[in-house]
Amino acid sequence: MPKLTIDGIEVEVDPGLTVLQACETIGVEIPRFCYHERLSVAGNCRMCLVEMEKAPKPIASCAMPAADGMVIRTNTPLVQKARKGVMEFLLINHPLDCPICDQGGECDLQDQAMAYGFDRGRFHENKRAVQEKYFGPLIKTIMTRCIHCTRCVRFATEVGGVEELGATGRGEHLEIGTYVEKALNSELSGNMIDLCPVGALTSKPYAFVARSWELQKTESIDVLDAVGSNIRVDSRGREVLRVLPRLHEQVNEEWISDKARFAYDGLKRQRLDRPYLRRDGKLRPASWTEAFAAIAERIRGVSGDRIAAIAGDLMDVEAMFALKELMGALGSPHLDCRQDGAKIDPARRAGYLFNTTIAGVEQADACLLIGTNPRREAPLINARLRKRYLQGGLKVGVIGPQSDLTYRTETLGAGPETLAEIADGRHPFAEVLKQAKRPMLILGMGALARPDGAAVLALARRVAEACGMVREDWNGFNMLHTAAARVGGLEVGFVPEAGGRDLNGILDGAGKGEIEVVYLLGADEIDTSRLGNAFVIYQGHHGDAGAHRADVILPGAAYTEKSGTYVNTEGRVQQTRLAVFPPGEAREDWTIVRALSDVLGRKLPYDNLPQLRQRLFEFNERFQRLDAVVPANWGAFGANGAVDGAAFRTPIENFYMTDPISRASETMAACTQIYVLGEQGGDEQGMTGTNG
Repeated sequence: MPKLTIDGIEVEVDPGLTVLQACETIGVEIPRFCYHERLSVAGNCRMCLVEMEKAPKPIASCAMPAADGMVIRTNTPLVQKARKGVMEFLLINHPLDCPICDQGGECDLQDQAMAYGFDRGRFHENKRAVQEKYFGPLIKTIMTRCIHCTRCVRFATEVGGVEELGATGRGEHLEIGTYVEKALNSELSGNMIDLCPVGALTSKPYAFVARSWELQKTESIDVLDAVGSNIRVDSRGREVLRVLPRLHEQVNEEWISDKARFAYDGLKRQRLDRPYLRRDGKLRPASWTEAFAAIAERIRGVSGDRIAAIAGDLMDVEAMFALKELMGALGSPHLDCRQDGAKIDPARRAGYLFNTTIAGVEQADACLLIGTNPRREAPLINARLRKRYLQGGLKVGVIGPQSDLTYRTETLGAGPETLAEIADGRHPFAEVLKQAKRPMLILGMGALARPDGAAVLALARRVAEACGMVREDWNGFNMLHTAAARVGGLEVGFVPEAGGRDLNGILDGAGKGEIEVVYLLGADEIDTSRLGNAFVIYQGHHGDAGAHRADVILPGAAYTEKSGTYVNTEGRVQQTRLAVFPPGEAREDWTIVRALSDVLGRKLPYDNLPQLRQRLFEFNERFQRLDAVVPANWGAFGANGAVDGAAFRTPIENFYMTDPISRASETMAACTQIYVLGEQGGDEQGMTGTNG
């Protein structure tokens, strides 16, 4: 391990670290613009200059490997003069429009100019101006501010896997752009806004909405997919104005998907802010008392086996647990949280978790994707796979639809027949998995949300066992969920009890008149036309499909409006925090169920959130272990049976609209128009530079 001296302090660092990283280990701050710890070294900005003994001139510390015997000085007059000179050069062509820049208050250039800059400028020539570029509906460009740090280019190429961004021209005429005027086609493009140190790339939906110091900042998690990305919700008053990523190395590192970042405007549109009752065929506003009375009157005299409940994809664990207890008090065994009808076996945890863990993907050396497109279903897990692929030695096989996953894959087949061949060892890829030191598979909802899903699940288990994926120190069997509420619902037991009906059984029963009352807890992805003449209670926060079919609507709270527990696809328990209050008369979901239970004469034994959580902990102690992944014991799951020869399908066709919130978002609608429907150039303002 190399030993070097930094500002008179001897320090020993790991091999391969740069001088800049070595300085940071002892708390010495080195200014930088182009360097980022998750991107390759570019050495463009020269702001990180330090003095090295015996070197004829200052060195770029970000690009110099730390070596034994080095003597580094970071605060000499020579270093100070060099940094002031570099800053002066960087500001030569910068427009100096801080008062009207949307990055004001959060700008690295602003901060470092104050700390390391010169007190006057000596450049009196005309400044360079650069035409604005069109990056799509999410990113606003002011390229005259660009200092060519290339962070955005490196992110797009290395992390996003979309080589659509680069530099054209040389010297003073160099410009960053997309080569041709087209939108950046990446599900992670919004992260470039965070990476840009100078305000050349800012958020188009957020432009000129608020200043950073006006915002109330709340740490929370994203629930628009099953990854559980850590986020910060920025709000002012009762409105969410921005969503940013929070650092969590084990889940999302410091990135979030574009849907998590930009769909927040859907939180204020098409909201349910008061109860409704269907009278004379039309939904009309009502009071809470009237809504509860109508439910009590309809349920009175109905036996429990004619009542059912379906939980949606955005529901928190507390609400599902409360509703499960209410259904149990009413005598109903008909519960299901699998809105897509996926044949997941709830009896064995290892059969429905991402057992490798998200961070554990970086240790795998062979991967089999079964009926899943992680780029659409979980962009951050796809980014982990790409990260591992770039390290070398990862072989990826795909059973299902072909798609561009941003790394090299081998298409093995389309459906269960190929999976059976691998399980029996008759396919060449079976040998690849057996020879790998840490093989893994990812089973998606596209393989399970079909009538033979249970048999496919059993086949996937056989593959894991036959190819050595399950050992004492490694579990390579992974299920990739698409719904934030799915694992929490399974952990809390929101599944059919003995003699109970699953989703299809409930819908069939409702159509035949065997199920008289259906409680939809935020369930919008089901086929509501199959509910027949059943009395439908819908509890949710948006006027989506479930609300249109409802006889009674109970307005609930969205994920930014309540403190709720969620469990991500790897089984990690996390909690949202209340950032803003629900609109109008809407209430937190568990409180609605608790109030209804009192009216129905089946009062639930808790009056506040701590009491509810205490009962939840007694039911399943894993909910007490926040931000921890509890390994699951391996065992048999799935059901042996015949499989259909039909090809696996992609569970998500439109990444930008998968839930009531994103479907209500104008930003996501613009993304759908451009990226899904292919109508490029829909934002003419972005082309001319007057975007905002």
